[in-house]
Amino acid sequence: MTIWCNADLSAEALAELRAGLGHHGLVIPAVRTGNLSSAGADPELETADIAFGQPDPQQVASLPGLRWVHLTSAGYTRYDNDVCRAALAARGAVMTNSSSVYDEPCAQHLLAFMLAEARELPGALEQRGTWSYAQHRSQTRILQGDKVLILGYGAIGKRLAELLAPFNVEIVALRRRVRGDEPVPTFAISELNRFLGGSDHVVNILPANSETGKLVDGGFWAKAKEGVRFYNVGRGTTVDQEALAEALRSGRVARAFLDVADPEPLPADHFLWSTPNCHITPHIAGGRQEEDPTLVRHFLANLKRFEAEQELVDRIS
Repeated sequence: MTIWCNADLSAEALAELRAGLGHHGLVIPAVRTGNLSSAGADPELETADIAFGQPDPQQVASLPGLRWVHLTSAGYTRYDNDVCRAALAARGAVMTNSSSVYDEPCAQHLLAFMLAEARELPGALEQRGTWSYAQHRSQTRILQGDKVLILGYGAIGKRLAELLAPFNVEIVALRRRVRGDEPVPTFAISELNRFLGGSDHVVNILPANSETGKLVDGGFWAKAKEGVRFYNVGRGTTVDQEALAEALRSGRVARAFLDVADPEPLPADHFLWSTPNCHITPHIAGGRQEEDPTLVRHFLANLKRFEAEQELVDRIS
């Protein structure tokens, strides 16, 4: 088979990919890209049986010989449309993503956010030369007994729930399609108002699509619990950032921890940087030192399943 890869992999990871493909051919286009953008249509993709990386969505839908698309991202917004899904289904092709690569680091990042907030780390670590014992000790909390609302319950949400289990928090998850086999109470996203007002923590892992754009807006915060804590590792476009800033200034939201924003990179003069109690990391939640080799190993493991006509891991279509 011919495998096309436009992922901007490190030299080490690319070498591991070549070594792991065996007798399969590898096509590397001139333009390679990271997992947050598509490099556009590529004529060399027309000869491929398998695409690994971020192929052009229109090409994915139009090429009859393309049997499997494996994305180097957990997100798949560009491909989440009726045209792409129908085209893949019509020719029996499949699409998988890399959720199994990003669920652990994203979940750990969220847990770090939550523990940092509870233990008053942002304020205490900003102190230089001041032993502010009384100020910060009185503000520390523990997570036990808190209510956590997870928006978008996929691989990351599932792993976060597992990591939170020792802290004895109450977890409710919301997702677009409830399967019924989720290990925590899970409901349709349409039931948001039922749980928002009683939640101490709102964790946003929502993807970007037509249903989630600025879902977290001023009306959202008006219904939320006073002093709620907010965390976002989903997509910046799901949040009305001006409404969030106003909720932080008013105290309606006690603290926000954001790993994503709109736009990215966030400009140096953007108002979120100076909004009180707003803490920002630069889209690093999914990162790890071995990210590229891990992506390759995930693909190669799935390739073996594909060859054996077994169910693929992280199938999304």
